[in-house]
Amino acid sequence: MRWALVKVALAVTVMVVVAFAVPLGLVVKEMARDRAFSNAERQAAAIGPTLSITTERGELERAIASTQAGAAGRMAVHVPPVDEVDGRPLEIGTRRAAGKDLRTVQRLGRASITQVTGGFALLQPTAIGSGRPLGTPQIAIVEVYVPDDEVSNGITTAWLVLAGVGLALVVGSVAVADRLGLRMVEPARRLAYAAHALGEGKLGVRVPEEGPPELRSAAIAFNSMADQVVQLLANERELAADLSHRLRTPLTVLRLNAASLGEGPAADQTRAAVAQLEREVDTIIRTARQVKSQVSPGPAGGCDVSEVVRERMDFWSALAEDEGRTVRLAGVGRPVRIPVGRAELAAALDALLGNVFRHTPEGTAFSVDVHNGEDAVIVLVSDAGPGIADPQAALVRGNSGSREGSTGLGLDIVRAVAESTGGDVRIGRSVLGGTEVRIWIGLGGWRSPGGPGGHRLGRRKRGAAGRGAAAEARVRS
Repeated sequence: MRWALVKVALAVTVMVVVAFAVPLGLVVKEMARDRAFSNAERQAAAIGPTLSITTERGELERAIASTQAGAAGRMAVHVPPVDEVDGRPLEIGTRRAAGKDLRTVQRLGRASITQVTGGFALLQPTAIGSGRPLGTPQIAIVEVYVPDDEVSNGITTAWLVLAGVGLALVVGSVAVADRLGLRMVEPARRLAYAAHALGEGKLGVRVPEEGPPELRSAAIAFNSMADQVVQLLANERELAADLSHRLRTPLTVLRLNAASLGEGPAADQTRAAVAQLEREVDTIIRTARQVKSQVSPGPAGGCDVSEVVRERMDFWSALAEDEGRTVRLAGVGRPVRIPVGRAELAAALDALLGNVFRHTPEGTAFSVDVHNGEDAVIVLVSDAGPGIADPQAALVRGNSGSREGSTGLGLDIVRAVAESTGGDVRIGRSVLGGTEVRIWIGLGGWRSPGGPGGHRLGRRKRGAAGRGAAAEARVRS
């Protein structure tokens, strides 16, 4: 499309240049010719007064020499015989015109231009008075030689200027057409690329809303469609997290209660049914997570991490009391806003707390600590259990860290929450002696401009480890 527009502009411009430049060049040529012969006529007319007074050779030679053409040897005067006795014509200067041309001009009495060797000759008739018995006026011919280079003087320069202007117009039109074509093609190309990228699952791609009105409207419609797709997938992601929150937590309680049923066929069947139900729920969650997109929650959302932690701990504290677990909660005395949805944070906490109940013996203590920094919020979930044999392997997506009966989905949910804010998840040894899961939630530029958090992302990432170590030191104290 771009090159087609350039070709059309080139063809149209060439036609316009030819239509105007060729006639203009011919006009310039004719003007140069008229200028040369008009100058010759003026010089021929300068001899007229002298011829009307006298036909003496000396006077005529002096008059001819006073003109530019005469001084250059390009003027001649042909006077017919005025003395019937002598009958000889008078010729001054070099004659270049043919005799028949002179006789024709003398007979007709009109100026004429005839072609001679090396140029043209202007033949200008001039009356010199009566000298015959019947009073017939005598006609003298003033001949002015005009060389070819004088006739074509300035034509080459004018044609070169016209050619240069025409070439500049062609180049300019091609450049303008190329820019216009680019202005039309680039938005279309970006729209096509964005459509392919969206089809490949790159949900963050958007099209600049620029270009011609039609393409701008298409870009607006595409961006609106992409936003709707992202919103639908975000809702699906939230639904998967809510599914894990609503199903895994009651299943954990049901499994713990089934474990206390003792021995017997009914108890074994109940425990087997609970295990089968857990596997089915894990399959449903995996299926839902297969279509989950990597969409970060917008900064316009968010929640109060202290409120969500207190709410989830109220839920789990009843089960902890039944199992004789000691629970400690710290750092939730004041509101702490983070750029994570309430449902997502609740799902992440339930996943970690559910792991504590599932993989540590009854009576094992655990704690949840919230630390609010300048540009990050750290949530620590610690327990006094046996710990994870391979923390690094547990961080591998989908891995359980060698925990029996674990699908690894819990840590995937936690990792998704942290990474959506530019943070991360780390597993280590807690001060209680068991496992500690540290969730680093980046705030970025989410806080108000007047508040903290105005540092660059690189400084935030470099300082994350130091703040995490300081938080761990405060927990140990």
